[in-house]
Amino acid sequence: MVATAPSICVFCGSRDGADPAFRAAATELGRAMAAEGWRLVYGAGDVGLMGAVARAAQEAGGDTFGVIPIHLMAREVAKRDLGRFIVTENMHERKKVMYMNSDAIAVLPGGAGSLDEFFEVLTWRQLMLHAKPIYLLDTEGYWQPLVRLVDHTIETGFADRSLASYFTTVATVDELVAALRADLS
Repeated sequence: MVATAPSICVFCGSRDGADPAFRAAATELGRAMAAEGWRLVYGAGDVGLMGAVARAAQEAGGDTFGVIPIHLMAREVAKRDLGRFIVTENMHERKKVMYMNSDAIAVLPGGAGSLDEFFEVLTWRQLMLHAKPIYLLDTEGYWQPLVRLVDHTIETGFADRSLASYFTTVATVDELVAALRADLS
């Protein structure tokens, strides 16, 4: 049996965000994934942080797997020159295909879509539907309000303390890569 390279699902913004550090981190992650031999699984867009991580991975010789719903083909400028490219009927199917084709999840800064993606895989983890590692790449403290919200849901009795253990927050791409190496070895 031939071992396959690990695949990392990256959820992130279809915009660059206000801080150039967000795009820089996405680019750094794409390069690092290629250097590690990990396949990028992402939303197949060629805009924002999505485009930055994919282009960097490709330029560094990395394998890419993009999944995009048909209604976002134009809006997210579907990146068709990927190692694998799948068009789905809807957003839910997109998330499912991305999740099913990955060994770990990394969430970079993003908007409502990234929040939706994070909460779906977090909920699946809470319901014991998977045990894949979930990471928040907290570039410039972007995810701190979200971490506080999760803590608030626990403190107010709407979630068990274990909810906070289902994801890990890391500050840098180097920390993320080191954590993924440990998880995937």
